[in-house]
Amino acid sequence: MSLERLSEQFAKLPGIGTKTARRLSFHVLSMSEEDATAFAEAILEARRTVHTCPRCQNLTDEALCPICADGTRDPGVICVVADPKDVTAMEKAREYNGSYHVLHGVISPLGNVGPEDLKIRELLQRVADEDVQEVIMATNPDTEGEATAMYLSRLLKPFGVKVSRLAYGIPVGGQLEYADEITLTRALAGRIPME
Repeated sequence: MSLERLSEQFAKLPGIGTKTARRLSFHVLSMSEEDATAFAEAILEARRTVHTCPRCQNLTDEALCPICADGTRDPGVICVVADPKDVTAMEKAREYNGSYHVLHGVISPLGNVGPEDLKIRELLQRVADEDVQEVIMATNPDTEGEATAMYLSRLLKPFGVKVSRLAYGIPVGGQLEYADEITLTRALAGRIPME
């Protein structure tokens, strides 16, 4: 049945359970034909046009993402985050004016994610090619985020750049995307060097 298939597709989304999937399905069915078509076309268009920025690995539909294309940002500071949604969270604080690098995950042995699965090589290439003075580790303060930050810190040491970590205004085990602007601002201001 079409309704069940639609609900199954919604249920594949993160954080969507069976009841919410069914509720979303009913909502889509209550939309006008025009709105439902626009919704479906927006999904397909995003799949066709969104790609990773060749510089920072954030998601964009332009040649460079808007942050990399912004000439007023400080290219000498790179904030390393796990996911594109973390860039959005950091930008909400309106306190950071450098560039970003998105890893697209963190090292997770239990999840079968190793360093080779992340955008680490691209980060090292940027640090080698650009005039980078500081790399801020802004991975989540959980086991995987800490392990990833320490691993990157060791890889970056030979480049002679300052490597810092966000201060612990974000609770251990918390997620960056759920932190409020004040917490992120304090975490950025209180970042500490990594040894």
